[in-house]
Amino acid sequence: MFQKPFHPFRVARLLACTSSALLALSVAGCQTSGPNPDITGSLGETPDISRAANPRREVERAQERYRANPKDADAALKYGKALRASGQRSQAVAVLEQATIAHPSNKLLIAGYGRALADNGNFQQAFDVLARAHSPDDPDWRLLSAQGATLDQLGRFEEARQYYGSALKIVPDEPSVLSNLGLSYVLSKDLPRAEETLRKAHGLAPADPRVRANLALSVGLQGRVAEAEKIIKADLPADEAAANVTQLKYMLSRKDKESARAEAQKMPIATGADRQ
Repeated sequence: MFQKPFHPFRVARLLACTSSALLALSVAGCQTSGPNPDITGSLGETPDISRAANPRREVERAQERYRANPKDADAALKYGKALRASGQRSQAVAVLEQATIAHPSNKLLIAGYGRALADNGNFQQAFDVLARAHSPDDPDWRLLSAQGATLDQLGRFEEARQYYGSALKIVPDEPSVLSNLGLSYVLSKDLPRAEETLRKAHGLAPADPRVRANLALSVGLQGRVAEAEKIIKADLPADEAAANVTQLKYMLSRKDKESARAEAQKMPIATGADRQ
């Protein structure tokens, strides 16, 4: 996911990007605060709009500039970001699709279009579009991680992990990539490996709420609920901690663990750009 600072388990769609990844196009991913899956920080993506106090006002400002000159690539990109941040995902896809048609070689726009598609649940198309935003001789680890997250959403876990592996060759021990990888293991039911990977990510980025959310989920799904609650509420204000614990309990109390794992796919993806 965007309207306010992300609370890992407190979102309209139960941890809504996913990425992003999933997890994170998410929790952690899906940085998501998708898959808010802002996934191309190295391509110029910044989190200013997604963290704005008044997303509606940001949309109005961006729309005014865009309408003044629809052919302005930067205006289109910022308008698309503002629409995503306010939850207007289909509109963001439409705006950025038209912008990429007008500017077919603009990698920033292509990456933004891919993010919007992932937000909107068009995962296969998002994967294909993201592939156009970089090339094998100039790989971008954030894009690789985001592509992995889209593959996870499609249930293609082994393929997804190849992309995470490629990203980690560029940025070894990058917490956001490890978080996406960990949630990939959650989705494929390899919970011990998920916990191992997420503990490593958490150790590298202990303050990242998306990494913490993923770790708590992996622990809770193994039946260690008290430990999961301790993880999810650590160092948070009392009201936020209580809200996160409530959502965690809800997910873990589903009739079966398949339901809880399914909810994990709605978690925002932890992406590099979200952490910049």
